[in-house]
Amino acid sequence: MESLLKVVIEPRGPGSETAKERRRKKKKNVLERSLSSSSRYPSMPRYPPSPSHGEIDVSEVRKACFKVTGMECAACAGSIEKAVKRLPGIEEATVAVLQNRAQVVYRPAFVQEENIREAIEDAGFQAEAIIDDASQPSRTISRFRIRGMTCTSCSNSIESALNKLPGVHKAVVALATEECEVRHDPGMISHAQIAANIDDLGYEAELLSADEEINRVRLQLEGVTTSADFQLVKEMLLALSGVASVDLDQNDAMVTVSYDPDKAGPRSFIETIEQTGIFKANLDTPPGQGSHDRSLEIQHHKKYFLWSLVFTVPVFLLSMVLMYIPGVMEGLEMGRINRLSIGAILRWILATPVQFVIGRRFYVGAYKALRRGSSNMDVLIALGTNAAYFYSVYTVLRAATSSAFKGTDFFETSAMLISFIILGKYLEVMAKGKTSEAIAKLMDLAPDTATLLTLDEHGNVINEREISSGLIQRRDIIKVVPGSKVPTDGLVVWGQSFVNESMITGEARPVPKKLGDKVIGGTMNDNGVLHIQATHVGAETALAQIVRLVEAAQMGKAPVQKYADRISTYFVPIVVIASFITWLAWYLGGKLRSYPKSWIPASMDEFELALQFGISVLVIACPCALGLATPTAIMVATGKGASQGILIKGGQALEAAHKVKTVIFDKTGTLTIGKPIVVGTKLFTSVRLHVFYDSIAAAEVNSEHPLAKAVVEYSKRINGENSSQGYQQHEVRDFQAIPGQGVRALVDGKQTLVGNMKLMKEAGIDISEEAQEHLHEMETLARTGVMVAIDKELVGVVSIADPVKPEAAKVISILKSMGVHSMMVTGDNWGTAMAIARELGIERPSVYAESLPEDKARIVEEIQAAGTSVAMVGDGINDSPALVAADVGMAIGAGTDIAIEAADIVLMKSNLEDVITGIDLSRKTFGRIRLNYTWALGYNVLGIPVAAGVFFPTTGFRLPPWVAGAAMAASSVSVVCSSLWLKRYKRPQVVEQIERNGVHQ
Repeated sequence: MESLLKVVIEPRGPGSETAKERRRKKKKNVLERSLSSSSRYPSMPRYPPSPSHGEIDVSEVRKACFKVTGMECAACAGSIEKAVKRLPGIEEATVAVLQNRAQVVYRPAFVQEENIREAIEDAGFQAEAIIDDASQPSRTISRFRIRGMTCTSCSNSIESALNKLPGVHKAVVALATEECEVRHDPGMISHAQIAANIDDLGYEAELLSADEEINRVRLQLEGVTTSADFQLVKEMLLALSGVASVDLDQNDAMVTVSYDPDKAGPRSFIETIEQTGIFKANLDTPPGQGSHDRSLEIQHHKKYFLWSLVFTVPVFLLSMVLMYIPGVMEGLEMGRINRLSIGAILRWILATPVQFVIGRRFYVGAYKALRRGSSNMDVLIALGTNAAYFYSVYTVLRAATSSAFKGTDFFETSAMLISFIILGKYLEVMAKGKTSEAIAKLMDLAPDTATLLTLDEHGNVINEREISSGLIQRRDIIKVVPGSKVPTDGLVVWGQSFVNESMITGEARPVPKKLGDKVIGGTMNDNGVLHIQATHVGAETALAQIVRLVEAAQMGKAPVQKYADRISTYFVPIVVIASFITWLAWYLGGKLRSYPKSWIPASMDEFELALQFGISVLVIACPCALGLATPTAIMVATGKGASQGILIKGGQALEAAHKVKTVIFDKTGTLTIGKPIVVGTKLFTSVRLHVFYDSIAAAEVNSEHPLAKAVVEYSKRINGENSSQGYQQHEVRDFQAIPGQGVRALVDGKQTLVGNMKLMKEAGIDISEEAQEHLHEMETLARTGVMVAIDKELVGVVSIADPVKPEAAKVISILKSMGVHSMMVTGDNWGTAMAIARELGIERPSVYAESLPEDKARIVEEIQAAGTSVAMVGDGINDSPALVAADVGMAIGAGTDIAIEAADIVLMKSNLEDVITGIDLSRKTFGRIRLNYTWALGYNVLGIPVAAGVFFPTTGFRLPPWVAGAAMAASSVSVVCSSLWLKRYKRPQVVEQIERNGVHQ
């Protein structure tokens, strides 16, 4: 049971706030003075000083979580964030309305958890500090690479076996990526036990990653030999702050360290070990970290194929060529033992290594499949090649012991079958390697090294050195020179430059960076030197999260794939039965003279003819093509989307997007720029403009609403540099944010209301005809009128506009041409909403205004109830319920983390035209998947009858088994190559035209 420390917060009297604010300002001044230490070298950058021995560690950062109740909308969350961020030492504050949670990152040297709770209390909400309970059952995700799978029958059997294990909540196996993702309770079953179960099934499992090991690091030790050495290393590491545990592996000279990334990191561990001057340590990279390197697998298949050629080519020549060359034919027929010739002996000798050495993998795979009660492609190959090989052995032995027996061997059939199948696997692995190139390219974005700066006690740069990017720790200061890549996520603490973020966001235009701006690891610094402070390292970086998102998407199965998996489950048994029936029908037909004896070739009898037909049916059928049809296309599509700044969270999202017939857009921040500005003021009393704005800015400064921010910013602008002091000089009490209406507060003892018509009416404020006409005029101009009343009298109206994105109208028009209906939903008033809708070309029935978050979700569900597939496009916390409810949720990349988490597709560039690209990519992908299934199913539907000899009676055409084997190998390759065609995908020309016109500049 999760343990909660409950802190009941009661409202305090109005007089206590002023004293508390004075205490906070005093602490804030202390912090600012400590961060602005003087330097003898003003040209050098200054940073927060490092702690000295015996001093308070001002660099220590902690995280606190609170359960917050009483929130109703995004404005509530914003007011809490604003209140908390005012405290000194606050690094970050995030409030999630839906989860009723607040997470605060803070410096305990300047602020305590109790102060944070008090700040939430002052904002008028209740809070409970959440303390983690180690005994609480948890879930973790472990990823494995699985070798030895041949078709969907293998992946399905592994999936089924893992899902039956105690402690496993869900297991997903992807044949195309050869990976497995398992959600499990680490207290009940460890990743090592899961790997052992996979090995027991007859496959080879290799751990790629485990959530429980995110804050663990493995170090390879050098020079550590004795038990005393290992114990010394352990003691040194345990003495470091932030180290939770140290595990030693003396056999492999490895040490595993669990740590708190806020206090320690791999570099400090290595430096501590190497301080001895005797021992050395290196970061050990897990074998599965990064993209799947298929080079060894490709070399393995290539080697086996070349060796098979060494034996198969001579067998082919002996069977198909040399036997028809005069002189050579006589030589091969010499030295007979009864009816056994030298040629037959040579074919037997050459075919045997191919059958049992090179083809051993098929025996092993078939045995493992049959042992667990399933069947796969290896079973078909083993049956077909064994039938050909052992019948040939029978004919050889019979010919050697009989002077009258006349039979034909099929050694060339078994040898050529195995060679062609291995060639097919070789080509398939090469093609599959290209489907996951997107992840490899993403991983290559991060530079291998970084330049670490060393600071003195005053924060001046005194030294710089090159380190591995994997050794960067939080709060490190990194130097990034022009033309180099940013090694990790961070904040600019010195310098300015332009950074090309196209490799992450897909947006080619360089982005200016200055002091305090965020930078993303893997992006390119175009010009100017930057010093950045690392905020997210390793698995926390945006690049690492994108890679994990693409990996997860490629692991996910689209619903359409379930049909292929179901077919594959019964495919092999049906083929085996069909093969036996084919052989039996032709054999009995020959024995009973149901067909003319002239149909049987002179070198065969009815048994051998029937055997060839049966073997051809066995080897031409291929379940692999069915299993690869969907996942390979999804792998290529999600990778292609990621390269263009569209992150698609799996096959289910991709499949749902191609069915979308209605797109619902949020207004603010989605269809509009999301940065409201004051464009006009109408005063109804004799009051100076700057005094008017000083008063309302004092009331609005505590609100996080975008309109409130616009008013405060405008107040600063019209009053000059001293405006911030101007509105802060006012005494503000009894502040109250009213969701959907506005704010009320006592400003210098005067009751001040700032908000919409509903707020004014409920307060009994008289709205003159002149004011009503002005409000109506503003609404027709797509502006929002914010009314201001002081002491029951309407003083003025502030006109605020949020400009429509330049591309919005064009996007709505293009969607209409694609057969997609566009709608708009907003919390704004009807007048402004309709004005925006007219500008965009959205009709009145498709507009919903004054909608709360729950209303947006209800609207989505109502449209879905009519049988229409719906996509929701939004950017805010209040859009999250609708994003979850929609068939496809699309989050604008510049939106909140909660919206991005709730969405199925993330538009990293925050450009509306990417909605078109996402839907178009989905449609193209599923068009390709349909083609893949046409190839796979059509191939089997047509190939099996041809192999069974349905055309032989009329045309005399029969498919030799080795040709059937080559066709089977080609089927999988053709499906993968068909999926690879998606790599050539280009966005619709209309989208390219929008960007060429420079609408985002």
